[in-house]
Amino acid sequence: MFFAPPPAVTAEIFTRLPDRYRTPKPSAWANANRGGEAIDSFLEGPVFDRQGRLYVTDIPHGRIFRITPDGSWDLVAEYDGWPNGLKIHRDGRIFITCYKHGIMLLDPDEGTVTPFLETAGSEGFRGVNDLTFAGNGDLYFTDQGQTGLQDPTGRVYRLRPSGELTCLIDTVPSPNGIVVDTATKNLFVAVTRAQQIWRIPLGTSGLVSKVGVFAQLHGGMGGPDGIALDEEGCLIVAHTGFGSIWRLSPVAEPLLRVKSPAGLSTTNVAYGGPDRRTLFITESATGSILTVPMPAPGQALFSHA
Repeated sequence: MFFAPPPAVTAEIFTRLPDRYRTPKPSAWANANRGGEAIDSFLEGPVFDRQGRLYVTDIPHGRIFRITPDGSWDLVAEYDGWPNGLKIHRDGRIFITCYKHGIMLLDPDEGTVTPFLETAGSEGFRGVNDLTFAGNGDLYFTDQGQTGLQDPTGRVYRLRPSGELTCLIDTVPSPNGIVVDTATKNLFVAVTRAQQIWRIPLGTSGLVSKVGVFAQLHGGMGGPDGIALDEEGCLIVAHTGFGSIWRLSPVAEPLLRVKSPAGLSTTNVAYGGPDRRTLFITESATGSILTVPMPAPGQALFSHA
């Protein structure tokens, strides 16, 4: 390691998936990703709406939950899919990356999930994972599937508001979390199986070049998963399998480690609270939502046109 260990703090458990929603059962997703274990949930995709309510996905059981500021849970939708990432557009539409079906739209009032983008041309996706919006309305998303070091062919796509779809890169060993900086100059992608964060420069020409490693994690049983940015340009990295969240400076120096008080499956993050200084973390092994105060507010959302 090039750096001394950064200061460490421990998060708190804010709320847990209520027992009424916990029925451990086998699933095709768990067979492929959790060693066939019968699990009651696997939480991902945290995002806040304008009312301060937190949405999360439950991948293996096709569920979308909404959590109030006091920690109460409601089941918003349940469908035949594997929802992972979730983001809310400025116009209020709720987008989901669904491994089974592609990019979907959630209607929280009707409790329905409908297709938005199912294919790239006539070709199905490998298994989309996470998504983010840029300030100009561009939608970036990762197509991970079961890629890894044995098959480094994961893809990152950009979808313009006009409907133009472009594959920016197709040589990624497990592209996962994704975020774009406020200036739309750099796209960051968590590359789980390589234990890296890649930086994709977004030049004005539209060409992709000089893709590099922004940060190298040490390894472990998982890798970098969900990511976010704060207003100081620091990158927040959920390190699943290590039970930690890293805060990296704009030049990738480790500034802070947040430890989980629950399980090791720290899968994703979202900033919330009235000042966006509280980090909310999905811990998927225990079905918990963790919280920790952070040094700077999270990157403002709903800024895209």
